[in-house]
Amino acid sequence: MGLNISYKMTPRTAPFYSIVLGNASTPIGTVTLPVTFGTPDNYRTELVKFEIANFISSYHAIFGRPTLAKFMAVPYYVYLLLKMPSKTRVLTFRGDLQKSFKCEKEAITYVSTNRLPDTSGEVFAVAK
Repeated sequence: MGLNISYKMTPRTAPFYSIVLGNASTPIGTVTLPVTFGTPDNYRTELVKFEIANFISSYHAIFGRPTLAKFMAVPYYVYLLLKMPSKTRVLTFRGDLQKSFKCEKEAITYVSTNRLPDTSGEVFAVAK
């Protein structure tokens, strides 16, 4: 994302799963940053903890349920709509169907061209 946050990062060794092709991915570290939605006259800011990873993805950041709960945001996936309360009124954000399609297409292309070695033999050996 082009941010110089190395001085704010704390190391992390716990892996997360089901994000990239393969068994697991280990984040480089975590950082807590302020995230603001809205305009200068109507906005909402919260501190959000991010896990920094070093892999290619069609997304810059993924907000999970804890972040949505922190903002008290309500997603309407079918309409690509996100609503959350702010200081003066409800903030409404609309997604772009064409951009979403492009991101999904990039992710599929990346996964189909970059195969990781099959490590299922290693997993079975460790399990035994």
